Amino acid sequence: MKSKYQLGDDAADALREIGNIGAAHAATALSQILHQTVEMQVPQVELIPFDEIADVVGGPEAIVACVYLKVTGDLSGNMFFIQSLDSAKQLTGEVLSEVKQVEVLNELEMSALGEMGNILTASYLSSLTDFTKLKMYPSIPYISIDMAQAILTIGLLSDAPMGDYALVIHTSIHNSKAMEKAHIFLLPDPGQEVVLLHALGMEIQK
Repeated sequence: MKSKYQLGDDAADALREIGNIGAAHAATALSQILHQTVEMQVPQVELIPFDEIADVVGGPEAIVACVYLKVTGDLSGNMFFIQSLDSAKQLTGEVLSEVKQVEVLNELEMSALGEMGNILTASYLSSLTDFTKLKMYPSIPYISIDMAQAILTIGLLSDAPMGDYALVIHTSIHNSKAMEKAHIFLLPDPGQEVVLLHALGMEIQK
């Protein structure tokens, strides 16, 4: 594996703070939908090479649930909310009050997954916008369940060239019944990771 793209301590702290603000907003929204207390934590925020993303979610052949959207504006790129299939079933089951032991999600469950992913990505994007003052606009979200590498490839097919690095926000979602892990990836277009860190007053270190 390649060496990770190194962030200075100040940049890492700033990005973690953005992640925590987004998590707080998302937790409030999820609590209202689920009618129960939801807590979210952001244990780590990092920049990693694009070709290591699939490893973060269990490997290229791991079956995952994904909500994908485009980001345009002052910072452009792609955003992915990715969970294991089991975590996705648990989360949608909380919304629909039923957790099924199935390998695929039905239309209603896919819709619930899309809504949850939309809430989470929007919360993080909003906190990033507030913190950096960069204008960023999300597209309509798309939902997919497939192998991790297939999802990443399909999501980026229309975007060439793609950036080399992704900002990864690791998060855990706690409620009264379970804890689900999730990952939010912001893949800036080529050169846009520099725009992001410059907006934070930071420089990238290799």
